[in-house]
Amino acid sequence: MKVANATFIKQCVTLRGHARFLKDPVSIIYTNCKLLLIYMFRLVCVNCGAEFLPDDIIYRCRKCEHLLTVKYDLENIEVNRAEWDRRPMRLWRYRELLPVSREPVTLHEGGTPLYHLKSIGKELGLKELYAKHEGLNPSGSFKDRGMTVGVSMALELGMKTVACASTGNTSASLAAYAAKAGIPAVVLLPAGKVALGKVAQALMHGAKVIAIRGNFDRALEMVYDICLSEGLYLLNSVNPYRLEGQKTIGFEVIDQLGCVPDRMVLPVGNAGNISAVYKGLCEFVELDFIDSLPMMTGIQAAGSRPVVDAIEQNLDMVVPQADPETVATAIRIGAPVNAEKVLTAIRATGGTADAVTDDEILAMQRDLARKEGIGVEPASAASVAGVKKLIESGVIDRDERIVCVVTGHLLKDPETVIKQCESPIEIDADIESLLSVLR
Repeated sequence: MKVANATFIKQCVTLRGHARFLKDPVSIIYTNCKLLLIYMFRLVCVNCGAEFLPDDIIYRCRKCEHLLTVKYDLENIEVNRAEWDRRPMRLWRYRELLPVSREPVTLHEGGTPLYHLKSIGKELGLKELYAKHEGLNPSGSFKDRGMTVGVSMALELGMKTVACASTGNTSASLAAYAAKAGIPAVVLLPAGKVALGKVAQALMHGAKVIAIRGNFDRALEMVYDICLSEGLYLLNSVNPYRLEGQKTIGFEVIDQLGCVPDRMVLPVGNAGNISAVYKGLCEFVELDFIDSLPMMTGIQAAGSRPVVDAIEQNLDMVVPQADPETVATAIRIGAPVNAEKVLTAIRATGGTADAVTDDEILAMQRDLARKEGIGVEPASAASVAGVKKLIESGVIDRDERIVCVVTGHLLKDPETVIKQCESPIEIDADIESLLSVLR
C-alpha cells in the first residue's frame, strides 16, 4: 500500500470538513491509480450497488434513481454490548451503529415502553402479544427517532434549512428538532387532510407550514424538487440517514424482550419504518448479536393498500394508488417512497402484509385504550388490528411471540377520538343530580 503525502491527505479528509467519516485519516490506498478513502460507512444503492461518499448530498442513486441505504464497515466497528447495557435505554445508546459524529440534536427520544397486551392477547389466544409504544417519544411519534439523526446529519453536512412533506407526524417532529437545532424548517401538508394535533405542533415549534391543494404524494414530489433546486435538506424517509434512527426500534425490542420475537407487525404508510427495523436487525445478525430475524409484517388501511396488493399479487414493484383514503391519516399514502425496501423486508423474512378497514382500526383503537390503557392514534392501532385479522384467518399461529409497533399518541388526532366517544354528561351542580346519574 502506498501512502500519499501529508499535505494531500489533509486536503482530502478536510473536504467540506468531513474528516470525521474516516476511521484512520491516513488510510489511503491506490487502486487503478485512484485514491480511495476508507470510510466507516457509505451510501449504497439498493438496486445497482453503486456507492457514494457519506458527505454527498444525495437522496437517490445517480446511476439508476433507486433508493440508497447506509452501509457500515461492521468488521471494523467496535461494539461492546456490555457498554450498551450500562447506558440509558435511549436511542443514542446505539451510537456506534448510527452515522452521526457530532454532538447529536436530541430531545431524549427512544427508550419507549414495551407493553404486554394481556387482555387483548387473551381474547385472541396469544400468550405473548406486545406493543412497542412509540407515541411516548418527545413529539408523540416514532418520527423522533429519525429526526434526531436526520437533523444532526443536516448540521454535520453544513445544511442550513430542513424540509419535508408530511401527513402530520413528520412535520411535528421535524419542527421540534429544527427548533432544538436552531435552524428553519419548511413543511408541506395536504390541505384539510392532516389531524389538527399534528398541525398545531408544527405551527407551535415555528415551522413554515404550507398546505397544498393536493394529496401527500404530490406534496412529496414538490418538496423533493424544491430541496434539489434550492438547497434545502430533505428529511422525508427517502433520506437514508433518517431511517437510521428508526431502525433502533428493533434494537430496543431485542434488548427489552431479551430475545428475537417471532413476528414484528408495523403500520405501513411510506414504508420507511418497517424497512428501517429490518435493516437494523440484519446488522444485529451480521454482528452475531442475534441468529434469526422476525417475520416482518406490514399492515395498511383498506383504502390505502398498495404494498398489500404488491405482496398478494407477487409483484416486483408497488403500483401507486391514485386516491388513497382512510381515517388513519398517518398512513394515507398511495405511493410509498420505500416500496422496494419494504417488499424485500417482508419477503426475506417470510412475513406478510394485510389491510384492515377503518372500522377495524377504530375498534382496536378503543380496545387498546379501554382494555390495556394505551392511547394511540388510528394508524397505530392498525398493527394490532392486523394481528387480530391474521389470527382469525389462520395466517398467524397462536404460539408466536409478536411485537406490534404502535406509532403515535392518542392526542395526535383528538377529533377522531371525540367522534367515537359519547359526549360528557352535563348535570346541575348539586349532589342530588350527581347521584341520579351515578345510580
